[in-house]
Amino acid sequence: MLARRSWSKLTEAAPSDEELAALVSAAGRVADHASLRPWRLVTLRGDDRVRLGEAIAAATGADEPSPKPLRAPLLVAVVTSVRASEKVPAWEQEAVASGVGHALSLLLDEAGWGVIWRTGGYTRSREVAALHGLGPEEHLLGWLYVGGKPEASDRTGHERGVDPAEVLSALPPAR
Repeated sequence: MLARRSWSKLTEAAPSDEELAALVSAAGRVADHASLRPWRLVTLRGDDRVRLGEAIAAATGADEPSPKPLRAPLLVAVVTSVRASEKVPAWEQEAVASGVGHALSLLLDEAGWGVIWRTGGYTRSREVAALHGLGPEEHLLGWLYVGGKPEASDRTGHERGVDPAEVLSALPPAR
């Protein structure tokens, strides 16, 4: 995790469906209260990325398809699929889906792939939801853009860890 980086520029290499399936299996081991598995993933390769660019344009009112999905050879959409549960609220189920997306990004990075998680206001648009075949209890959290890591990189030192003193504290004393 200490070496993980977001890769905004990627080469056209990408993991195969078989390679991705093995990593998804491992990512699915995140903590999941009541084992609801409130998530699913959708892959976009080739012309599917063009279709996403068209859906983004429709959602944003742009005249031309968005070129953003063409920045990587593989996009993995991370979807929350909220299940009916008296024990597990929707926010917790969305946290599970986020955990799967993050775990998958770490696994992809460890396997040698470049990854960046991309979002945007259009992730919750009708047009983008329809393209992904989302049901009424599903929400798109964003896409993992996956590809090869460029040979030459200026990534050294770009992303640093956090200062624990800024985010870690003990419970306040009782009053």
